[in-house]
Amino acid sequence: MPSFLPTIGVMLVAEELVGEARERRASQMARREKAVTRTAAALFVVAAAAMAVLLPDERGPDPLLVAGLVVGYALLLQVRFEFGGRYGSAETLVFVPLLLYGPLPYLPLLEALAVQLSLLPAILRGNWHRDQMLSALADSWVPVPAVLVLAWLAPGPLDTSQLDIYVLAVGAYYGNNLVWALGRNVLVDRLPSVEVVRDVVSGIGVESMFIPIAFVVSVGAQSEPLYLLGIGPLAWLIQLFSIDRRERYTKALELQRAYRGTVMLLSDVVESEDSYTAHHSRSVVELVNATADELGVPDEDRQELEFAAMLHDVGKIAISKDILNKPAKLTESEFEVMKTHTIEGQFLLDRVGGLLGRVGEIVRSCHERWDGQGYPDGLAGTDIPFPSRIVFCCDAYNAMTTDRVYRKAMPMEAAIEELENNAGTQFDPTVVAALTRVVKRQPPVGSASSDEVRALLAGAGMGHGVAAGSVK
Repeated sequence: MPSFLPTIGVMLVAEELVGEARERRASQMARREKAVTRTAAALFVVAAAAMAVLLPDERGPDPLLVAGLVVGYALLLQVRFEFGGRYGSAETLVFVPLLLYGPLPYLPLLEALAVQLSLLPAILRGNWHRDQMLSALADSWVPVPAVLVLAWLAPGPLDTSQLDIYVLAVGAYYGNNLVWALGRNVLVDRLPSVEVVRDVVSGIGVESMFIPIAFVVSVGAQSEPLYLLGIGPLAWLIQLFSIDRRERYTKALELQRAYRGTVMLLSDVVESEDSYTAHHSRSVVELVNATADELGVPDEDRQELEFAAMLHDVGKIAISKDILNKPAKLTESEFEVMKTHTIEGQFLLDRVGGLLGRVGEIVRSCHERWDGQGYPDGLAGTDIPFPSRIVFCCDAYNAMTTDRVYRKAMPMEAAIEELENNAGTQFDPTVVAALTRVVKRQPPVGSASSDEVRALLAGAGMGHGVAAGSVK
């Protein structure tokens, strides 16, 4: 399936997911999510307590060193790189030394303590809800397999000859991270598994880059524990990068809100000028979304498509009301004036610029025909932007099936026949086939209310939601 504006689209989806994740972290858990999280947290506490009692301690580490590693771990957990609905961190810089030097029976409890400490600043600032502490306790299952691998195969002090066992422990750590994320998704979030895997792998990609550095520092610390302080400058540098990334996402989210506000404002202007056009545009948004689902249009392409569907007739505010509301067929000269609304729409959106400037390019081509006989540029076939082809077909179907001042609405069957008869000449045949399946499979799409469409454009129509409970 063709994809339009791919680079920008991927960025938009990332921004949407980050924004949704931030909102969820700042909100109280839903009842089902809290019940699942409480159960997982309680089971972890029982398991960690059992490990503390049953596992042997063959290391006898320095308590001061362990305390320093726990505090350092808590600090590094606050260096967060946001990836969609989750985030990665530089935690492995300290987690690896803790895993190699800490008391194995108590490592799960020490890890959980460090994570709890790391959340306090965000919770006290009000950025995160206190429920995230419960979520973090449930996520503390993640390092348990790594601890068990070491307790079974390498329970003693650090030994470089056992590198293969340490690699196995790291694999167990990340494998359990993925298993827990997928399990939590089945029980709570219920997102497509591929999305969960993609987010987890992105976070793992960041964290795993620091493992070789952490291991080398840990080896050096065998003779001089102060070598562990060498992690500090690197952690500080990583923190600067994470702050920059977070601020860029924040600015991007603010810009997205501004774009949506502009779309809503323009929609209100259209409604005040011409109630039919506004009513029609809201219906086209519904049709376009259903057809895009049928065509498998990826999420990263949806925002421009939805905005274009809502604003495809925005240029009509520059057209005389005498022409817009004429209760008869337009004359040739009047139709030439009407045809300028696509150019006027692009001109209006170009003045806003950015995302809406790109939407303006789609709006300009929303009356181009597959055979090249459309307007304003006479584009043909795949030269017409794919979103414009979707909007054009849905626009025509809705226009045929609604009452106009000069004619009554056509029956659904007649409108479908008209689309099929003009597939390959006026319309993209692939889009016609998808739209036909949509309207045959379900009742005719009604007109959404203004509030419903405003909610859609405010973000409800982007993506499939996001899992934000995990702090791993």
